[in-house]
Amino acid sequence: MSRHPFYKRLFKEYKEISNNDLPGIKLISTNEDNLTQFLFQMNIKDNPIYLENENYYLSITITNDYPIDSPSVKFIKLNPSDKIVLHNHVYSNGHLCLSILGEDWTPACTIQSILLSIQSMLQRNTSKERPPDDAQYVRHAPIDPKDSNFVYHDDNV
Repeated sequence: MSRHPFYKRLFKEYKEISNNDLPGIKLISTNEDNLTQFLFQMNIKDNPIYLENENYYLSITITNDYPIDSPSVKFIKLNPSDKIVLHNHVYSNGHLCLSILGEDWTPACTIQSILLSIQSMLQRNTSKERPPDDAQYVRHAPIDPKDSNFVYHDDNV
């Protein structure tokens, strides 16, 4: 399998994530040959809305244009009993409406900065609810969240 054009950067990011203890974030798996697929487990501490022992899973797929372009990021279910985290910026299909994954992306962003941004967004959450247009979005959503044209309803996240 061929390596990503920015494999050296991805390897550096992978080592950083592997060596840093990010509280509440755990690397579950990656394809070590080319480092383009990552699976993370995340739990939210210090927010009574979420149970501390409840785990959520994030899939990060590195695009061919990374780091110029953001990766594809979404919450997934590993098992039927798993849940997609409830947040007003997370659709029930796992897609995230988060500006750093779209219009605010810069090549200075990293996988770790994405993880910390998502975790921070969840830790500051004050209500367990889906986005107001969840049903309509999910009905027409593309498989890859990067193919969505999100409308950012608020800039508090």
